[in-house]
Amino acid sequence: MSRKNIIAANWKMNMTPSETAAFLDPFLKTFPTATSVDIVLAPPFVSLTKAAELLAGNSAVALSAQNMSHEASGAFTGETSAAMLKEVGCQYVILGHSERRSLYGEDDLVINKKVHAALAAGIKPILCIGESLEERDGGQLEFVLSQQLEGSLAGISAAQMAEIVIAYEPVWAIGTGRTATPEQAQETQAYVRSVLTSLFGSDVAGATRIQYGGSVKPGNAAELIGQPDIDGFLVGGASLDPKSFAEIVQASL
Repeated sequence: MSRKNIIAANWKMNMTPSETAAFLDPFLKTFPTATSVDIVLAPPFVSLTKAAELLAGNSAVALSAQNMSHEASGAFTGETSAAMLKEVGCQYVILGHSERRSLYGEDDLVINKKVHAALAAGIKPILCIGESLEERDGGQLEFVLSQQLEGSLAGISAAQMAEIVIAYEPVWAIGTGRTATPEQAQETQAYVRSVLTSLFGSDVAGATRIQYGGSVKPGNAAELIGQPDIDGFLVGGASLDPKSFAEIVQASL
């Protein structure tokens, strides 16, 4: 089944509004119109409005938030709702990133609530899953990934899966310079798709886009994207430079 690649930049806690403008000026000259891949930028909250302003009228690049609350509104100091993101112009939101899980204690139950809230607001979740080095070495990779998928996607229908992107990120390869080999990445991506098959059936699993994330760079992007079950990337550090991120996108066309 043919799936359109999706390349997303997760800037994490980097890029002020002025730095966002400095990134987008050269980057949008490279990709001024729609391409054969979906390009997504996820700036920090304070830079979303600037990014949305600069992306207005651009059909090639979509806007994403890095996180959101599952609550609709109320006394939740420091939180941001799906409706707020939608009004700013976000089409996507990254949910369940390993840093949210490990540093802020977000579990599958919380992430599941966020997935439902995002879909209800018309925002597409980029749902992150991944195992630590200890879990991989301990033979727990399949258990961890299946538990994360089942928990985070609880109550999601087959129809709703059309709006969800899965991002597999081996936690041990995020920001470490270590990268899974293309063969390792493919093997795990294929396993993720097999879990989706058991949950939603082969048609849904075959249509679901599964990104790879974990020290993706221009030098390894082409070999990784050539794997049959890798449908794009969630890029961290290499997405902070417009030339570097453009090269990764270019390798995925």
